[in-house]
Amino acid sequence: MSETTKKLDLKSMNISEDKKNKLKELFPEVFSEDKIDFEKLKLTLGEDISDSEERFGLQWPGKKDCFKVIQEPSIGTLKPCKEESVNWDTTENIFIEGDNLEVLKLLQKSYYGKIKMIYIDPPYNTGGEFIYPDRFQENLDTYLAYTGQVNDEGKKFSTNTETSGRFHTNWLNMMYPRLFLARNLLKNDGVIFISIDDNEYDNLKKVCDEIYGEENFIADIIWQKKFSRANDAAYFSTMHDHILCYSKISKFIDVDNCWNINLLSRGNEIPSGYSNPDNDPRGVWTSVVLSAKSGSENLKYTIINPKGKECIPPDGRFWSVNKNKFDELVKDNRIWFGKNGDGTPRLKTFLSEVQDGLRPNTIWFHNEVGHNQEGRQLLKSLFDDKAYFDSPKPIRLIKHILSITSDKSDFITLDFFSGSCSTAHGVLDLNKQDSGKRKFIMVQLPEPCDEKSEAFKAGYKTIADIGKERIRRVINKIEKEIIDEETNNQGKLELEESKPKNKLDLGFKVFKLDRSNFKTWQGDTENNQIENQLEKALFHIDSNSSKEDILTEIILKSGFELTVKIDSKVLVNKEVFSIENDSLIICLDDNLNDEVIKEIAKLEPARVVCLDSGFNQKDELKANAAQILKSYGVEDFRTV
Repeated sequence: MSETTKKLDLKSMNISEDKKNKLKELFPEVFSEDKIDFEKLKLTLGEDISDSEERFGLQWPGKKDCFKVIQEPSIGTLKPCKEESVNWDTTENIFIEGDNLEVLKLLQKSYYGKIKMIYIDPPYNTGGEFIYPDRFQENLDTYLAYTGQVNDEGKKFSTNTETSGRFHTNWLNMMYPRLFLARNLLKNDGVIFISIDDNEYDNLKKVCDEIYGEENFIADIIWQKKFSRANDAAYFSTMHDHILCYSKISKFIDVDNCWNINLLSRGNEIPSGYSNPDNDPRGVWTSVVLSAKSGSENLKYTIINPKGKECIPPDGRFWSVNKNKFDELVKDNRIWFGKNGDGTPRLKTFLSEVQDGLRPNTIWFHNEVGHNQEGRQLLKSLFDDKAYFDSPKPIRLIKHILSITSDKSDFITLDFFSGSCSTAHGVLDLNKQDSGKRKFIMVQLPEPCDEKSEAFKAGYKTIADIGKERIRRVINKIEKEIIDEETNNQGKLELEESKPKNKLDLGFKVFKLDRSNFKTWQGDTENNQIENQLEKALFHIDSNSSKEDILTEIILKSGFELTVKIDSKVLVNKEVFSIENDSLIICLDDNLNDEVIKEIAKLEPARVVCLDSGFNQKDELKANAAQILKSYGVEDFRTV
């Protein structure tokens, strides 16, 4: 390979390198020959370094190996699946079928710091099996074998039961890397909500304190998931689950960049303590004391109430306003002396002038946000009264979380344990309700449905199949509702014709986790496989890969979102793809020449990526292309 051309990195983001670069920005002095000098770091931080072997925190067997899992990059890809999608060309919603650990790694480059809200409902570890991989040797190969994409009979993900001997350990080994990678994807003002029950609550809380920071803990929300008592319970009838909430950055650390919770609509509710006994035209009000703990001597004047009684501040206190301001407040009818006018002065505070909304409580009752049975009945109503999924979350719960997370702008919600896709349903339903532009990314392992289940008999082989079909049916339902509303309000719509319409995003793109489209050299290859590896080096593109597969992988691994704008152009009889208005130009054609490269360079892209095969594997042609691009100011040219 020529020294003037670089290879496109086909691996997911290097997490350890990213952390090291951030450390270098803060402490450049502790690096020597690109290595960290920990002794110098200790000197730099002084007393904030702990040398004690006994430290507070949650420890378990395999925790160190979790970091190896985090640091091991993925060399897989996400392949587009148009035939299972809805409105592919226009939608910005995404459903990804695959192991969420590999998927979270693949999303790091493209979605780092871009997710506003994450909601997950992970396996509760209640003694049944969950099949997410917990052994550290399980990776993309295991996933492909598990899903039948490679012929490796008998290979499957590990399961976790109470008899495994490492019950809590396996669950923590599964959760830790995923929560770590998820935090990278959050925006600075992002927030994560995690549903959990009592089985792993205490462990999850400690893990989140470590990954997200104790200072970023927002709340432990108690959700009433049931509305009826279970009299067959061994001890207590469990009526609730927990929803842990953490922000990316605490308001106590950075008040300008932290998550700010939205207030709930007040509606017609009048808070306790507000009334209007004097029929003030400004509406209901409450009163607060007019005195303060500190002040100057001019704030110790005498006030005469309407009944002629002298009022002075209580011992050790001062009036909170001076005499001139007090007289102004009296003229504005903002001072209250009691119903009979014989009390000490108090300041009227009007509801119309305070914050327009209610602070969410940390206890969410089923009548406010729904319950498990409601979630189950809603899903059944979508699937012709068939129960295809156990305990789906009610969309009222999801919509409540969305409402307090942000406004209706185009922020992204991620759910990487998406199950039956209640989160996607909630996003679509709330967008329809308020003409919002919220987007979703759903990730679900294609976990097989029990062959005896109604879902399997109906043709849904995996949980992922159920989730995709639910989204399709929700979209159809909303489209029908819109048509019905337009029909019933035709006259009103004609009057509104001149006004701009806010079109809903009623679609989703499906992607599936798979091997890279590019055959990579395996460094640990045995001698008898050398010949096969040499063949890969010469014919490095998988013959089963489509042009769209290859294009998607290059876009993803170049750091662009999966829904980025793509324009196709023809330059000198060669097709090129313009990504995000020429930010990246990709050419996948063969037999490239100087004329094509010059036309690409004239577009002045920030980056250019071509296939090695486009230059007939000749380094001198690639080197010449690099020089042509450089002469037009294009410095970033890579091949793959």
